[in-house]
Amino acid sequence: MTTPLFPLPEPLVLPVQGEEAGYPVGRIFCVGRNYAAHAAEMGVEVDREAPFYFTKSAANAVLSGVTTPYPPGTENFHYEMELALAIGAPVFRATPQEARAAIYGYGCALDMTRRDLQIRERKKQRPWDLGKDLEQGSVFAPITKASDWGPVADQRIWLTLDGETKQDATLSELIWSVEEIICHLSGFYHLRPGDLILTGTPAGVGPALAGQHMQGGITGLASVSLHLSDAD
Repeated sequence: MTTPLFPLPEPLVLPVQGEEAGYPVGRIFCVGRNYAAHAAEMGVEVDREAPFYFTKSAANAVLSGVTTPYPPGTENFHYEMELALAIGAPVFRATPQEARAAIYGYGCALDMTRRDLQIRERKKQRPWDLGKDLEQGSVFAPITKASDWGPVADQRIWLTLDGETKQDATLSELIWSVEEIICHLSGFYHLRPGDLILTGTPAGVGPALAGQHMQGGITGLASVSLHLSDAD
């Protein structure tokens, strides 16, 4: 085996409520436009034929509670509060029953976005990577096991910016359910433990500035928070 020239960062390991061992982050898949009201505020229509996805690098994921600098290259840095689901078993071309059985747990997450770059690239029909996959741009709270939380139903999902509520919805507003997402996505990937899926954000997204603090929650799950410091 060839010896590596240099070490790579260790994967982020998310705490699991009630467990000593943590959940290592492998791949991060994100569902786009999964709340109709958010799609409308972004000036786009919902694709109701099938979910669509983008990915974010696991190397750019951080644990809730961190302070990160305002990112370079943007003047419109947005928060997006999301439900994350954690895969706990290999699954490929899943049935709904297999999809439910593959879910290890759930957590709160922030999908931070350089909105100006995302929109610029979208208008040119180019990938969203500069807008979406940024350093320290995926923020995750500890995971709660699915057996300890129950099924996704009408739990409240919200986000505050410096204490002011900006996003406030329920998970019943998801266009594609978690089972439907897993069934569809597993038709293209062999999903495996370590895969996290961000299920989309409700309406109310907006800019965050250096010095501001975000906190998001979903009923029954550990909250997620992020503080922005000045740019590097």
